[in-house]
Amino acid sequence: MSKKRDWNEVVIKLGTSVLAAGFLYGVLLFAIMLESVSAKAQSAPAAAGKNDIIAIDISLAPDATMIKHATTDNARLLKVFPKGYSLDATHRPHITLVQRFVHTADLDKIYAAVGKVIASANVTGMKLEAYKYYYAPGGDLGVAGICARPTPEILKLQADVIAAVAPFTVKTGPISAFTAPQATPAEDADLIDYVTTFVPKMTGDHFNPHVSIGVAPRAYLDKMIAEPFTPFTFSPVGANVYHLGPYGTAAKELKEWRPKP
Repeated sequence: MSKKRDWNEVVIKLGTSVLAAGFLYGVLLFAIMLESVSAKAQSAPAAAGKNDIIAIDISLAPDATMIKHATTDNARLLKVFPKGYSLDATHRPHITLVQRFVHTADLDKIYAAVGKVIASANVTGMKLEAYKYYYAPGGDLGVAGICARPTPEILKLQADVIAAVAPFTVKTGPISAFTAPQATPAEDADLIDYVTTFVPKMTGDHFNPHVSIGVAPRAYLDKMIAEPFTPFTFSPVGANVYHLGPYGTAAKELKEWRPKP
């Protein structure tokens, strides 16, 4: 009987130890999970805040005629300034209607509101006349473009698009709202200011419809814009929303509208 009682005591003690170890393990596991949840909760606002505001460009897409001219001029500027940009998938030819800072969470609402405006406007029926070169200065460089004469139709479209996006617009944003920063903090500040003040500085009577064609030194661009320009006619083929990149380029397509023939 004594040996049996001793064995029972061993079993009881062993069971108690196992239970105690299991309890401690459970407490430890719960503590680890709690710490992990807390860490995620602390990091989530910072991650969300980083991309909470985005800089967008709502624009018209030019037809093949304009793209051919823009591509030819872009190649010319790259020979003068190889550090410039090529017209490609991250620098698409476009005619900006408006640039705005908005909340990323509102993008779908913006697409819906702007989509209604595009659907009611006969964008592919617009006839635009390209009539000169111009450039926007930035230090010793400039972003050049081919300008189109403003028409009543494109001015109305711009006003309607601005009104559609107005409820979702925020006053300004950080450089992280773009796809990438520019070369210097001063250039970052200029880009942020350009988008912040696009309305009213680049709208209405101040609207300069154009297709950007590249970057070059201002001394070269001064000569280029003084050259004779042969006008040509082109039309939009649709509209887009882009995520803005350095130099105000259409860096990433977010939304596309192409009216059916």
